[in-house]
Amino acid sequence: MLLVPPPFDPELDAALAAVGPSAPSGPSLADIAALRAVPEAAVPAHDLTDGGAFTTTDLTVPGPEGSPDVSLLVVRPVAPPRQGPRPVIYHSHGGGMVLGNNRAGVELVLEWARELDAVVVSVEYRLAPEHPYPAGVEDVYAGLLWTARHAGELGGDPERIVVAGASAGGGLTAALALLARDREGPRPLGQVLMYPMLDDRNDTVSAHQMAGVGAWDRTANETAWTAVLGDARGGPDVPPYAAPARASDLSGLPPAFLDVGSAETFRDEVVDYASRIWRAGGVAELHVWPGGFHGFDAFAPHTVLARTARAARIAWLRRLLAP
Repeated sequence: MLLVPPPFDPELDAALAAVGPSAPSGPSLADIAALRAVPEAAVPAHDLTDGGAFTTTDLTVPGPEGSPDVSLLVVRPVAPPRQGPRPVIYHSHGGGMVLGNNRAGVELVLEWARELDAVVVSVEYRLAPEHPYPAGVEDVYAGLLWTARHAGELGGDPERIVVAGASAGGGLTAALALLARDREGPRPLGQVLMYPMLDDRNDTVSAHQMAGVGAWDRTANETAWTAVLGDARGGPDVPPYAAPARASDLSGLPPAFLDVGSAETFRDEVVDYASRIWRAGGVAELHVWPGGFHGFDAFAPHTVLARTARAARIAWLRRLLAP
């Protein structure tokens, strides 16, 4: 049976067309080294101080036992706090768990920090394939432990830490919530999972629909999961801290915000994850953005759909953090 992909939102379709006849769907294993070698000057830099509204600090904190230290980027408002200790947004970056650093994607989270008077802590984790599972999620967990213990020193409230991430960072954030629950570690106030990468099996209807289409297709997804899990990818023994969709128990998790595009590989796994949180008696808000491809809000932030998605996340955070 031929699987026809859902149409892209017209504005987003035009944005994709503007970059050429075939927007890259993602790397192969052979491409990873070349992509990492792209000079920083070729990537537009974002002013993380937002014109002086924030200060930035790079910290090195203890990593997992027996492993290297972990780098954290801390971004704090310059102005005095509006009311008591600030909430803390603990951010894990995207990049398929094979690319990126703790500055990737932070500009999106800074929108929240401006609106909500929050401190941002962005973690840098070891990347696959050089560092397969569990290196990445253990680094993210180690960074959360340090952040929870030292939030007060950053002007933050240790009782109001929200974990967040997009794409691979969203998957790591979901895994982090599971790991913190099961290890009885710091309990985040909430989790924001933006089009998260959750399922190594890569076999949903949406994964097949979007093969060769859009910004992150089934082949790219397979490449990334293989880098992280090797021959175990798709097999019976993948743990939930590697691929959160594998979790059999989604009870006892922090309230979750999940969103995803209707025209992207991750659509069905995200919808299923939200549904299973509800079935476990948990709290989740799910948005499926019509015609959205993977990462559409970062790729084309000027579009109506992108602005709507960004506003929905801030609205949810504002309710979560309300006194």
